Amino acid sequence: MDTKKMNFKVVFPVLLCYIVMGFVDIVGVSTGFARRDFNLSPEMAQLIPSMVFVWFFFLSIPVGVLQHNLGKRKVLLFGILFTTVGMFLPFVYYSYAILLVCFVLLGIGNTIIQVSSNPLLQDVVAKDRFSSFMSLSQFIKAISSLVGPLIVTFAVSQYGDWKLVFLVYGIASSIAGLWLMLTPVEESFSDERATFGSALKLLKNPFIAAMVLAIFLIVGLDVGMNTNIQNLLTSQFGISLEQASIGISIYFTALMITRFLGALLLSKIDNLKFLYWSSLLTILLLVVLVFSTSSLMAQVVIFLIGLTSGNLFPLIFSLTVNRFPERANEISGLMIMAVVGGAVIPPIMGLINKSFGVQLSFVVLVLSALYVFVTYYIIKKRG
Repeated sequence: MDTKKMNFKVVFPVLLCYIVMGFVDIVGVSTGFARRDFNLSPEMAQLIPSMVFVWFFFLSIPVGVLQHNLGKRKVLLFGILFTTVGMFLPFVYYSYAILLVCFVLLGIGNTIIQVSSNPLLQDVVAKDRFSSFMSLSQFIKAISSLVGPLIVTFAVSQYGDWKLVFLVYGIASSIAGLWLMLTPVEESFSDERATFGSALKLLKNPFIAAMVLAIFLIVGLDVGMNTNIQNLLTSQFGISLEQASIGISIYFTALMITRFLGALLLSKIDNLKFLYWSSLLTILLLVVLVFSTSSLMAQVVIFLIGLTSGNLFPLIFSLTVNRFPERANEISGLMIMAVVGGAVIPPIMGLINKSFGVQLSFVVLVLSALYVFVTYYIIKKRG
């Protein structure tokens, strides 16, 4: 598609869906408050993000196949509907069980949104600007992620109820879904029939398998940071949970900044070199975070990690899809399936935290970033 032919009246409602996608990151703040409200152990608290991200493993490929036959826009609307219902539940009745149900629905909805939104975005923007718009979409998601902890902080300070964030999210999801429902979108379709088996067969391609694993670890790294920043700051430096929640906002502020810059730069610079330096710096900064000696130092490093790691997902996704555009639906399903890394990495960190302390649990994130760095050489070798 030629850049001049892009219809921004269609692009805008598609991009707005990434705001709803960002609601999933409220799981970080929610984990901390749920742990306090229900007196949960570290491993029980980390069950909350697992309830969100486990659905990416089970549903991503079926959703990818479904959208191939039903259409990306229709499937995306179903994802927004699940999210909307889930967001209203804890506001209506608050218990640990209801909170888990809320995040199950949020996880199902977010899985559908992530599988369908990226290929739909590819349909409405120019091919040579897809990586740029992927970063823009992640920038929009980061704004949503950033605002979540701020809404919680405001709700606690003004109304004494952090759960008001769910009401705000439910209303916003309804608006986004309605706008997309009223917007006609011209979608691309592949002649090759997509099936569950055809998607899984793509994993026999070593390159695609390596990139899917990279997405698994990138999301694990991101969710591991999100759900453990509070724990690190409170346990290591003795600050309050509310103060530690600001550390999550610092992280998402950095993600927002770097993804905005990525939206401007990725269409103009070498994406592969960008991947090299981003992943290398992320490794080094994670090591520094483990050995931070003060709350201020840790928060500065958290901000820098957000800056360096924020574009890893759109880089890997676009570098892969642009090599196999005719298999975009299936690759999207596989890669979003790999988002289950967000359900696997935090519990591993929780177990290490219980046995060896929170600092050593962050070594898991160092190893995750190290593999992403290795993918630079995998992509470079392929040419």
